[in-house]
Amino acid sequence: MVRKTGRRWLVLMVVSAGLLLITLDNSILYSALPTLVEDLGASASESLWIINAYPVVMAGLLLGSGTLGDRVGHRRMFVIGLLVFGLASLAAAFSSSPEALIASRALLAVGAAAMMPATLALIRVTFEDQRERNVAIAIWGSLAVVGSALGPIVGGVLLSSFWWGSVFLVNVPVVAVALVATLVLAPPNQADRSKRWDLPSSLLALVALVGLVMAIKEIAKTEPEPWFVAASGVTALAGGWAFAHRQRRLTEPLLEFSIFRNRAFLAGVLAAGFSLFAIAGLQLVTTQRFQLVEGFTPLGAGLLVAAVAAGALPTALAGGAVLHRVGLLPLIAGGLALGTAGTLLVLANFDTSTGLLVTGLLVTGAGLGAAMSVASSAIMGNAPASRAGMASSVEEVSYEFGSLIAVAMLGSLMTALYTATVELPAGAPQAARDSIDAALALAGDHDPALATAASHAFDSAYATVVTVVAVVMAAGALVTGLLLRRHGPGSALSADTRH
Repeated sequence: MVRKTGRRWLVLMVVSAGLLLITLDNSILYSALPTLVEDLGASASESLWIINAYPVVMAGLLLGSGTLGDRVGHRRMFVIGLLVFGLASLAAAFSSSPEALIASRALLAVGAAAMMPATLALIRVTFEDQRERNVAIAIWGSLAVVGSALGPIVGGVLLSSFWWGSVFLVNVPVVAVALVATLVLAPPNQADRSKRWDLPSSLLALVALVGLVMAIKEIAKTEPEPWFVAASGVTALAGGWAFAHRQRRLTEPLLEFSIFRNRAFLAGVLAAGFSLFAIAGLQLVTTQRFQLVEGFTPLGAGLLVAAVAAGALPTALAGGAVLHRVGLLPLIAGGLALGTAGTLLVLANFDTSTGLLVTGLLVTGAGLGAAMSVASSAIMGNAPASRAGMASSVEEVSYEFGSLIAVAMLGSLMTALYTATVELPAGAPQAARDSIDAALALAGDHDPALATAASHAFDSAYATVVTVVAVVMAAGALVTGLLLRRHGPGSALSADTRH
């Protein structure tokens, strides 16, 4: 019995290693981006696609990969995902152009999409005791926060000694160890050939997401092209409508919309999305701001935003342990509210007090850690066991969608606000208006006035973006609070579809 119990927790360690890789690659480029852009000569649009290709493709494929996992077995999907992820990491490390790196990042997303639902589904089938499962899922959820926060640190450490490709090459030994451990420790593969997998549905979801991201990125420009916004919007709407229409016709859809009638399930989905929006948005703009304006090294900027993980880890672990006592409401809605307060503290002190800034990041992390740890339990605990793959896919899509929208919207908004507000000194080249990177490169050591003007404009843009993050989190706290107002501790986990 002891040996069997120990095996369960070893399986958790293995699937958590896979999750850590996936979330690490979502944020590892935040601190590496300035170096990578300079070495590859990537444009502002290419640099955002280098980041966005990963979450866009992953989110588009996740629903299908969860159902495919039900059909072929989640252990097999996890192994396939690890293999693809390792090969794509090698390709990304040795990319010679922005286009090649974008393609490699898309392939990385294919491997991640195969792995991610399998990690949570394997936990579901490995842990039969509800309380043990809550703790296991809380650990899993906390690693999502930790991996996302560790990304900029790992990137900074590697860049201090190696070239930018090392941020991808580091995945390979972890993949190798996880592969061996999975084959030895994971439960036998349980395939259900009666389950149907619908590739067209996955492709339609991907079309809708790509159209949405392209529309957001274009709208956020200083002078958007109306025809491009319209075309992208129509693509997103058409893809989304076709996806929803196809699900209603299928006997076994990738997504059963009726499951969202369960308020706890829906609150969990929203909490995951809001939390990752906040984490990804804060990490992206904060690492950029402190490198470009304050002169931090990539490692220094990564260590700064690691305060989010430091604040999140204890509350994430505690959330799973106390869920059965306190219920979902204080942990999800209360966690998002606490995260909002922390973000406002960041906003008030980012240019005056590093100590208060770090405190704000710690408080933000503490709130989001509590919300994320039980968001997964709310989703998985309110879905029938026969649809564990679908539920885990929905959970992962909500995380990836939050991160995706944060990078697409906030990254583009930062650039647009900088371009619109920078006041160039007389005689400064107009190219300095394109981005702060360009302005600082043109200023060098001989034009401090240009560097100062660029820094002031970037700080103004940063303050606006952090305000947007705070408003989104406050909205999340309000909405999830309304959804969960009737859910006490005893009704936190009930796999039904009650209103």
